[in-house]
Amino acid sequence: MGTNHPPHSSPKDSLIDMDSDDALDNVPQEPGHPASNLRERRRAQNAIFEAWVTSEVGQEALKPKLKNGRPKEAADEELSIHSLMAKEGTKIIKNPREYQMELFERAKKENTIAVLDTGSGKTLIAVLLLRHIIDQELEDRASGKQPRISFFLVSSVTLVYQQFSVLEVNLDHKITRVCGADNTDNWQKAKWVKMFSECKVIVCTAEILQQCLSHSYISMNQINLLVFDEAHHTKKNHAYARIIKDFYMNVDEISRPRVFGMTASPVDAKTDVVQAALELETLLHSRIATTDDMSFTAAVKRPKEEILLYAPLTRPYETRLLQSVKAKFGHIHAFSQTFEECPRVARELGSWCADQYLIDALAEKRLKQYEEKAERTFYSSNADRDVRDLDKIHADLRSAIELLEQHRRNLDNKPFNEIDASSKIGKLNKYLSREFERSSSNRCIVFVERRHTAQLLSAVFAKKKNTHLRPASLVGSNGKGNEDSVSYRAQVMTMIKFRSGEINCLFATSVAEEGLDIPDCNLVVRFDIYRTMIQYVQSRGRARKQNSKFIHMRENGNSIHEQTILDVRFQEATMRRFCQSLPEDRRLIGHEDNLEMLLEKEKNLRVYTDDVTGAKLTYGNCLAVLANYVSVLPTDSDEPLHPTYVVLTRGSKFLSEVLLPPGSVIRSVIGRVHTRKTLAKRAAAFDACIELRKKGHLDEHLTSTQRKRVNVMRGAQLALNTKSGTKYTMLLKPSVWSHGRGTLPTELWVTMLDFPDGLERAHQPLALLTRTEMPDFPQFPLFLNDGKRSTVVCRNLHKAFRVDGDSMDRLNCFLFRVLNDVFKKKYEENAAMVSWWLAPIKDTGTIDSGASLMDILDHSLLDEVLAKDNYDWTPERPAEDLVNKFLIDPFSGAGKFISLAIEPILAPSDPTPEGSSKRKNASSIIDNSNSKWKASRDWKTWNPDQPVIRAETLWLRLNKLATPGAEDLKQRPNSGEAFLCPEPLRISVLPIPVVTTCFVFPAVIHRLDSYLIALEACDVVGVKCNPDVALAAVTKDSDNSGEHENEERTNFQRGMGENYERLEFIGDTFLKTATTIATFIQNPNDMEEDMHIIRMLMLCNKNLFETAQKLDLSQYVRSQAFARDRWYPEGLKLLEGKGANKKEAAGVFKQQLGDKTIADVCEALIGAAFVSHDKPGEKWDEEQWNAAVQAVTKLVDAKEHAMGSWDAYRMTYDKPAYQTADSTASQRDLAEKVELEHAYRFKYPRLLRSAFMHPSQPRSYESVPSYERLEFLGDALLDMTSITHLFYRFPTKDPQWLTEHKMAMVSNKFLGAVCVNIGFHKHLRYASAILEHQIREYATELLEAKRTAGSARDYWTTVSDPPKCLPDIVESFVGAMFIDSDFDYGVVQTFFNDHIMWYFEDMSIYDSFANNHPCTQLHGLMQITYGCQEYRLMARELPAPDGVEVEKKDLVAAVLVHNEVVAFSPGKSGRYARVRAAQKALEALEGLAPREFRVRFGCDCFGKVDGEKEEGVVDGEVGVGVDCGV
Repeated sequence: MGTNHPPHSSPKDSLIDMDSDDALDNVPQEPGHPASNLRERRRAQNAIFEAWVTSEVGQEALKPKLKNGRPKEAADEELSIHSLMAKEGTKIIKNPREYQMELFERAKKENTIAVLDTGSGKTLIAVLLLRHIIDQELEDRASGKQPRISFFLVSSVTLVYQQFSVLEVNLDHKITRVCGADNTDNWQKAKWVKMFSECKVIVCTAEILQQCLSHSYISMNQINLLVFDEAHHTKKNHAYARIIKDFYMNVDEISRPRVFGMTASPVDAKTDVVQAALELETLLHSRIATTDDMSFTAAVKRPKEEILLYAPLTRPYETRLLQSVKAKFGHIHAFSQTFEECPRVARELGSWCADQYLIDALAEKRLKQYEEKAERTFYSSNADRDVRDLDKIHADLRSAIELLEQHRRNLDNKPFNEIDASSKIGKLNKYLSREFERSSSNRCIVFVERRHTAQLLSAVFAKKKNTHLRPASLVGSNGKGNEDSVSYRAQVMTMIKFRSGEINCLFATSVAEEGLDIPDCNLVVRFDIYRTMIQYVQSRGRARKQNSKFIHMRENGNSIHEQTILDVRFQEATMRRFCQSLPEDRRLIGHEDNLEMLLEKEKNLRVYTDDVTGAKLTYGNCLAVLANYVSVLPTDSDEPLHPTYVVLTRGSKFLSEVLLPPGSVIRSVIGRVHTRKTLAKRAAAFDACIELRKKGHLDEHLTSTQRKRVNVMRGAQLALNTKSGTKYTMLLKPSVWSHGRGTLPTELWVTMLDFPDGLERAHQPLALLTRTEMPDFPQFPLFLNDGKRSTVVCRNLHKAFRVDGDSMDRLNCFLFRVLNDVFKKKYEENAAMVSWWLAPIKDTGTIDSGASLMDILDHSLLDEVLAKDNYDWTPERPAEDLVNKFLIDPFSGAGKFISLAIEPILAPSDPTPEGSSKRKNASSIIDNSNSKWKASRDWKTWNPDQPVIRAETLWLRLNKLATPGAEDLKQRPNSGEAFLCPEPLRISVLPIPVVTTCFVFPAVIHRLDSYLIALEACDVVGVKCNPDVALAAVTKDSDNSGEHENEERTNFQRGMGENYERLEFIGDTFLKTATTIATFIQNPNDMEEDMHIIRMLMLCNKNLFETAQKLDLSQYVRSQAFARDRWYPEGLKLLEGKGANKKEAAGVFKQQLGDKTIADVCEALIGAAFVSHDKPGEKWDEEQWNAAVQAVTKLVDAKEHAMGSWDAYRMTYDKPAYQTADSTASQRDLAEKVELEHAYRFKYPRLLRSAFMHPSQPRSYESVPSYERLEFLGDALLDMTSITHLFYRFPTKDPQWLTEHKMAMVSNKFLGAVCVNIGFHKHLRYASAILEHQIREYATELLEAKRTAGSARDYWTTVSDPPKCLPDIVESFVGAMFIDSDFDYGVVQTFFNDHIMWYFEDMSIYDSFANNHPCTQLHGLMQITYGCQEYRLMARELPAPDGVEVEKKDLVAAVLVHNEVVAFSPGKSGRYARVRAAQKALEALEGLAPREFRVRFGCDCFGKVDGEKEEGVVDGEVGVGVDCGV
């Protein structure tokens, strides 16, 4: 279907027609006038909804209810971290100490750097300052000043979460947090502006603010406070320093924000303390402040410091295990780093730890990592190497890991022996054993330098099983997303367990020095000696409990250790003396000069400032700007693209060239010469950015315009209104009737019309004679006056018969006699203008292919008709000749009778017998026989002796295509029996069997006209199909065609046969498949989102409608049922009969159609081409689908789909290099394993590998892209096979039912189960430890459910949702198999048959799966349970804030019941907002009995009888397909 999605799922679903409801007439409704029809009701509902949205009640309801304004549907992981941190957040502003108030007062007056120990309450001072600044800001805003906000800057993502949780609890204003994990690179200015306007404080990493300032999303004069947490990082090119250098110093001093820095030490490196402190003051334009107040001494409890000596360590050595492994696998380059590190681990920690390190490093879980590293090294080599070399490396890798796995089991079972530990561990063990010999609430942190040291020490002490020591490790995220990566959430969880006492000894890296809010400890041990004074100060600061201890572990005789301890203590003392010696009234003077000296080296570096926005490009940010531009370039790689820098020497200086990937408008730029390599690279990046700005590929904010172009396409108005407001021509007659008109034919083609089921009485078949050959018309039903069904059989003789003048005279006479006698239409007898002729047939059963026209036609009757106009009654005419004749009242079109018998006992002057048909004012039988007005009857004298005839009054119901309806019944004669005299009537020469057939002929010719018009529409598109399929494709039989069959149809046109709904459904499916394949093969460098946009532009309703307009397809749409005045042959002049004085219609009629209806018909025509040639149940042959491919090409009218056959897809596809390159043993091994799981052998194993490559896996490992493109293709193919299965299996089901039940087949929930059941999940390659856990947990749960399910086939519905990657790889596998098989759809069908169809043999078990959708549930509750018709689910965009440009407007969805808003939900997506609104409505109505519902809403819908039921009971917008876009 189109982009509006009803009634089934399609790629256009994501675009919602927000204006479809407004498409109704805009005529205002009179006050107090109740809505009487669908249009008026919708107008009234629109007005009510609009009024509610803009009312105070609505505005208040739409306000965010959370303090921070975040939507409830935020990311789960993010909320989890936030909630965990929030649990730990406490009020810190209770009783500030004197030194805190002193520093706060100082910070209010001037820029200040607070130098205080860890745990001394620096954040409290910042909170006090923030409160003060915000209060001041509110006053400034009240006086009309420009709004400003505060930034709390931190140096790590961990600190963003931590400090946000603290500020959120302690500030009574809206704050938010931002970090790189929020994908801020893709945020547009509107989003930043909205956030800035809503918040008073933003907690973020310094890089975020630097980015905003660089792009001019905010300026420095819009900021009132900058808080620098861990301010000692302000140096060189750190983001803290760049913010000051590039933006703070360039603003007038009066416009600069207040600066407040916090640090435990102004120095974080081995340098001159005083000089470093002065430089920090200079860069932050602040002055250092500390305190020696006694309250500080009381608040910060200094630990007792001790030195723990351990015996000198041995030299690095190789354990026996390492020696044996190196002997066998020392040649493997991937292990070299591990082999080098093991001896160092043995020296520091001992042989047990060294072996454990080796076993962990070569664990089975790292096999993929090593294989990828080996492949990366292999493919990056310039040498022309044999792929078998790589196969051998892979085999060796597996052997090595298998060997280490055996040793793992031995090591696990072996008890820990002290001789296997180093003296350093031995000393630590003895110390901790004493500290934890009894149960206590003590906490201990052991600081180490490396991650593996922390993990190994934790393992050692866990193995020792000290009852009272509960160890764990705390390390930072390595940022690589591999098995060693530790999430921020895991860090927080460890911290919480440490605080609760579940863990009481942490082995931690520097992440515990500066970052997480670690609880106060009784004991801190520096297992690895610190390197700088700030490490010493910060780690010592963790020991804040009363009588706590800080232990320096020093190697006996190690002079470096000894000197380091002396140095840091001296540096700390020097730093404290310096800080404390600063006079309180010291003014901030000389900083400008000092800063000039610091910036001297940068004064010659170029800066670009945009004239429009003020966005600034510097040497400090140009690398990031260029990287962001490159990251959005189209590519077939799944790895993020990066610029490549080549640095060349020019004497003692350097020159750099930056190379940009394909897709960039600039491929390379050479920068200026500089004295340093880093500056040379930045110069090249700077020049590249300037060139991109000149060419318009960077906008005024220095962001890529590539993303904006995509957004424009994504936001294009691709949907159409569903209104039926535009009038289009509707053809009434096919053009074939005009062929040869104006001349007398010399040959005619015969189509015999017969009714083997019989009619109301005996009938005689007729021949339809035409100037051109007719197609083979299908059988179709008629419905007789008693409702009985009778089949029309049209037999085409496929033969032209010569006709002469005499024959034409007979045929003309018979046709005009039928028109005059049966239908009271007298035409000018112009044979040259006749479109078709009718003639009686002798006997259809005796006619063979060799018969002549003389053999076929009843020439005796034709001669009779030619000889006599009618039979006149005379007194001499025998009475018995009057029986079984067709009697015609010459003065009334309704007066048609069949004489049954003579009534000898009645005379013409007798009164009309009781109970018989009687005319008004008819006093006798003779008067009853004359339909003239009474005054006109008196002048005529009738023969008093003529007989009285008992006759049957004929019911002249012409629309035999439909069963008799209410309006038809009103026209039925009150009595079928009439008593008549023959003299006033005409006695037709046409026999009763012929007349009987002629009375159904209008319905027959109307249907044949419709068939022929529909076939002409198909000819325009190039579709070859049967007439019945063609007609269904262009038939719209109600205003809400395309909606659910259970809904009452509005303006339903009876007797039109099948409408386009099912054909549109299957046509939309094939359209998606065809355009998907075309998009996939022609855009090898585009990823899924880009391909989705390309496909959307082809198959959207807007494009189909525009193509239909070019082809003038609207004239062929059949939206009107049979009409008794439109079936007559055109081209003839009407002389007598109804309409004789009117201008003859030109065979056209104006119909009202919605634009979307016309687009739907396009899809239905594609569906007609598909079903006419598809052969379900047979082996697939591409020839079957060529016609549908051609129809798609014609109707999408786009260069992206120019295929004329299925083979054209194959010919267009250029196999990418990654597919055809030599495969490795690993890839071939995968193909063999997969073949055992699904019987298909891949010709291209690398293509199969791609199907199992998760996007987290770098492409460079195997030079194979991720599965995303193949998933895009496979999704459409699985849709195709699932929908066609249901379409053919359930031929009477409407599209919504098919869609709802297809949802189960292609749902992520089901495909995830398929993935695990086949075993595909074992082959997925990814670089995410979290993903591995999710897959394992899901697979375990699913297989357990399967094991206990017995014969149940829907067990998969009872388990958790799978990780999205599992259904993704099923789709990508199908896509890969399709490409590998050279576009053989048969392999897709086989996959469906083998792995999917079994689950859905009984579709009834999935009724609840579809009905669980909130929109479907709401539909059922309202219509079935409550019998309510006055409800509506609708959505509207909300106006943007004044002056704020937004990328995507907010909207609100609401449920109206009897014009009352009962539920609503705001959001960004109409689809999901509608779902949430429906769910809320269900909750609001839950438990209401039908009677309570009617009382609550004043609902009287249930009580309306059929005759009173309002048209358009339901909008159709509450169904799943329409409003919810599922």
